[in-house]
Amino acid sequence: MRDDGDIDALIAMMARLPGLGPRSARRAVLHMIRKRGALLGPLSEVMTRVARDARECLNCGNVGTQDICDICRDNRRNIGVICVVETVADLWALERAGVFKGRYHVLGGTLSALDAVGPEELRIPKLSARVESEEITEVILALNATVDGQTTAHYIADQLEARVTLTSLAKGVPIGGELDYLDEGTIGAALNARKPV
Repeated sequence: MRDDGDIDALIAMMARLPGLGPRSARRAVLHMIRKRGALLGPLSEVMTRVARDARECLNCGNVGTQDICDICRDNRRNIGVICVVETVADLWALERAGVFKGRYHVLGGTLSALDAVGPEELRIPKLSARVESEEITEVILALNATVDGQTTAHYIADQLEARVTLTSLAKGVPIGGELDYLDEGTIGAALNARKPV
C-alpha cells in the first residue's frame, strides 16, 4: 500500500491556485516530481524565501521583498504622476505593457456597500495623503470598468478634484473587463488615450 499523503496534499494545495483545477494540479505535480532536481527543489527554496520575505510596499501597496518596492525607488520614474489600480495584478499588467513611466497606488480592492468595504478599508486615505505630501500633478484612475470600479473612481475623483489633474483610462478597456486579462496592446492604447475625469 502506498502512502501518497504529502503528494495528495501538494495536489490539493496546487488545485486551490487560480486557473488550476484538480486535473491541472495533478499534471503539474507529476511534472515537478519527474523533474524534481530542476523544478521541485528550486521551487521549494524560492517559495520558502518568498513566504519569508514578501511584503507590501509601504508607499504604494505593490508586492516586493523590501519595505519600498523597486518602482517607488526608481529615480527614472515620473514622480508627479500616480496611476491608481485596484490590485497588484492590475499594476503588473500595466507594467507588462511597458508604457507607463510614473508610479502607482494600489487600493487593495473597490468600494462595495454589499461587502461593507468603505474608503478606510482601502488605501484611499493613503492616496489622499500622497497627493498632499508628494509633488503629484496627475492621478490616473485605472480602475476596472465594473460597477464597483466606477463607483470607486467617482469617489476618488470627488476627494481629489481641485487638488490634482484627474484622468482615467480610455474606454478601449471593455465594460466589465479587468486589466489583468487584457493584452499589452489594449492596455497601452487605453493608457495613452486617457482623458480628464
